[in-house]
Amino acid sequence: MPGTDGGGADEAADHTARAAGGCDGAPGALRRTLTFRDLIVYGLLFIAPMAPVGIFGTLQATSHGAVTAVYAVATAAMACTAYSYAQMVRVVPRAGSVYAYARAGLSEGAGFLAGWLALLDYLLVPAVAYLFSGIALHALVPSVHPWVWTALAVVVTTLLNLWGVRTAARVGFAVLAMEIVVLGVFVVSALVELLAHGARRGWAEPLTGAGGIAPAAVLSAVSVAVLSYLGFDAIASFVEEAAGPSPGGGGRGRDGPQRVARAVLTCLVVAGVLFAVQTYLAALLMPMSAAELAARPAEQGNAFYATVDAALGTGLHNLVAVSKAIGAAFAALAGQAAAGRLLFAMARDRRLPGAMAKVAAGSGVPRRALLGAALVTLVAAVGAARRDDGLAELSSIVSVGALTAFGLLHCSVISWFRFRARERVGVPGVLRHVVVPSLGLAVVIAVLAKASATAQVVGGCWLVVGLVVLAVQRHGRAGGGREKG
Repeated sequence: MPGTDGGGADEAADHTARAAGGCDGAPGALRRTLTFRDLIVYGLLFIAPMAPVGIFGTLQATSHGAVTAVYAVATAAMACTAYSYAQMVRVVPRAGSVYAYARAGLSEGAGFLAGWLALLDYLLVPAVAYLFSGIALHALVPSVHPWVWTALAVVVTTLLNLWGVRTAARVGFAVLAMEIVVLGVFVVSALVELLAHGARRGWAEPLTGAGGIAPAAVLSAVSVAVLSYLGFDAIASFVEEAAGPSPGGGGRGRDGPQRVARAVLTCLVVAGVLFAVQTYLAALLMPMSAAELAARPAEQGNAFYATVDAALGTGLHNLVAVSKAIGAAFAALAGQAAAGRLLFAMARDRRLPGAMAKVAAGSGVPRRALLGAALVTLVAAVGAARRDDGLAELSSIVSVGALTAFGLLHCSVISWFRFRARERVGVPGVLRHVVVPSLGLAVVIAVLAKASATAQVVGGCWLVVGLVVLAVQRHGRAGGGREKG
C-alpha cells in the first residue's frame, strides 16, 4: 500500500527508474555487470585501507595523542551518512548518487547543487590521491620529478577505466589484495615488536590521549579524519551497473540496489576497523610524543613512515611506501570512475553538456564523461605537484564539497520518506528516516564549522558558481517555454 512504510517509496522508485531511461540494454544505458565483490573493491579502493598513513601525524598531534579515538568517532559519525545512502539507493536506484537522491527527495535545483558540490570532492580527491602516488614514487626514484609520476598514474588508471568497469574492478581487486597483505604484514610485525619489547606509550593512550581525553581536540581532529572515509559513498554511483535485474522490472528488481546498499555499509565498517587497528599499533610504537609532534609540524606528514622505520625496520618502511604509492593511484582510479558516473548522470538530465551522456558501445562506460573528469583531475594533480604547497592546498578543500553534499543527502532522506513517499508514522520509521539523518546532518555541520578558512572560502565560491549556473539554466528553460507558448 502507498501509505505503508516503504510501499509508496517502492512505487515511486519504479517510476523514477523508468523515467531515467536507464533500463539495462536500452540505448545509452550502463551495463549491469558489477558483483557485490566488485562494489566492495571500488569502495575500499577509493577509501584505501591505509588511508590514515598520510594524515596519522596530523591527527596524533591535533587530538593530543587520541588518534584511535578520533577514528572511532569518525566511523560512528560517517555511519549515519552511510545509512542514509543505503536508504536512498533503494528508492532512487540511479547513477549520480547524492545528485539523484537530492533531486528526487528535495527538488531539481537542490539535486543540481548536491551534484555540483559532490563534483568538487570527486574531482579533487583523486587529484590528491594521484599526488600522494607521485610523491611516494619520487621518494623511491628521486631522479624523476613528482609531477611526472603523477601524470603517469593519471594516464594508466584512465586507460583502465576506459577499458571497462569489469576490467578496472579485476585489476583493482589485485591492488586491494596487495594493500591488505602489506597492512597484514605491518600488523603482525607490530604485534611481535610489542610482545617482545613492550609499548613506547601507555596502552590506553591512543584512546584517551596523553593527559586524558580532550573532546574539543578530538572533534577538531575528526574534521580531518573524515578525509579518510570520502569514497565509500562512490559505490552508490555504480547502482545502474550492479548485477541483477533492472530496478523497474518488478519482482526481484531490487537485487542491484540492495546489493549496493549492503556494500556501502560493509565498506564503512571494514574501513573503520582497519583504520582503528593500524593507528592504535602505530601510536603505541611511535618514538615521538604527541606534544613533540605538535611542536614539529614539518614532521607530521612522515610520522607513520618514521614510526615504521624506527620500530620495524627500513625494509617494511619501503614496503609500506610502495604499497601506498600504488594504492593511492588506484584509489584515484575508483574516484575518477565515480566522477565520470556523476558527470554522466547530470548530463543525461541536461544539467551538463549532453555529449557527456554518451556511453561507449564497446566498453559500456561513459567515455566522454570519464575523459572530462580525467582532464580536470590531471590539471589539478600536476599543477599541485609542481608547487611546494600543492598537497596542503588541495587537501584543505577536498572535504567541503562532499560534506555539504552529505548534508543535502540527509535532508533528502527526511523529505522523501516523511513527505513525498507519505510514509506511515511509526517509531521505526521515525528512527530510520528522521532521527538518524538528523544526527548525520548535525555531525556534518559540526565538522564543516571546524574546516579550515581556505576550505570554507573555496567551498563557498564553488557553491556561488553553482547557484549562478542553476540560475542561468532556469532562465534558459523559462525563455524556451515562453517561445513555445
